[in-house]
Amino acid sequence: MGCCFSRCSKPAQGDQQPAAAGTAGQDAETGGEKVPKYSWDQRAKIDPKDYTFSGLKDETVGRLPGKVAGQQFVIQDCENCSIYIFDHSATITIDDCINCQIFLGPIKGSVFFRDCKDCKCIVACQQFRTRDCRKLEVFLCCATQPIIESSAGMKFGCFQYYYPELALQFKDAGLSVFNNTWSNIHDFTPVSGNNNWDLLPENAAVQDYVPLPSSDELKGVRISTDAAKSIIPITRGRREKSSDESCLAVFFAGDYTIANARKLIDEMTGKGFQLVQTKEVLMKAEDAHRVFKQCASELIPLLEKGPVVALEFNGDGAVEGCQSTVNDVFSETKVFVSESKASASQDVDNFYNFADMQMGM
Repeated sequence: MGCCFSRCSKPAQGDQQPAAAGTAGQDAETGGEKVPKYSWDQRAKIDPKDYTFSGLKDETVGRLPGKVAGQQFVIQDCENCSIYIFDHSATITIDDCINCQIFLGPIKGSVFFRDCKDCKCIVACQQFRTRDCRKLEVFLCCATQPIIESSAGMKFGCFQYYYPELALQFKDAGLSVFNNTWSNIHDFTPVSGNNNWDLLPENAAVQDYVPLPSSDELKGVRISTDAAKSIIPITRGRREKSSDESCLAVFFAGDYTIANARKLIDEMTGKGFQLVQTKEVLMKAEDAHRVFKQCASELIPLLEKGPVVALEFNGDGAVEGCQSTVNDVFSETKVFVSESKASASQDVDNFYNFADMQMGM
């Protein structure tokens, strides 16, 4: 019969010491039960107050690049304020704000203005919506169709802005600088005989609506409102075209697709042609046959490399001007350009009808 006081042999060095009777599963130091540790317990705690501007009056406030980092943000009950969010966010709601100037960096999801009036804004987002708003003037980049509801006196222009961190913020928010439907407004509550929205003057200058920040903290952001430096290409959208002639140019995925597209924009606008609209979208083989027709077979293998970037230029001689520019500047880059003035309008319609269907518009 064994003895309850029999001595156990000393464990070899490195072996685990057996748990004392009655302490299995307990912390050796405290005697309490061990609490499992999870990765989410190691994350910094989020204080909603750090992502809220509320009840402010006659103030200039903002967040510097890196200070929001994809969190959701709330702006509410502010009056006569200048508000700048120089970072990307998840969603932003703006409620009951009066006579405010607001800049919002790239928003991965939606921005929703409710019960606001007499505000001037610069906004980049996936979805834009207003409800019960009056007299909002917005320089907008929106990947989907902007929606207004029970709102009046709304005016829209094309987003134009630059600071060094903005390009990466667009990428972090999952937004393409080429997908901007700023002028394609849908009014949920139209009023017969009235138009609840309009476009801002074509020569409207951003800094006249939302001035550069005046606070010492925010002055450190290196901002430019020069349209030529804008991270978003400035498009005419649904403004009346100056000519019956348009041209479609499509860049296929490669190492310099974005840079090449911007180069063509600079070259063509420098020659007096107008950039009407842009798109970045994935295409399949069946899409290529519909858009590129007889050229489709040679272009289909290029579609597997990634999304294409499409540009529409307008102006007398746009087709010939685009063809010559592409031949002179992009000799080693594959670019589809409308072959003739006769086919150009149909090329534009075919591509953008396809792109709008792809994006659910």
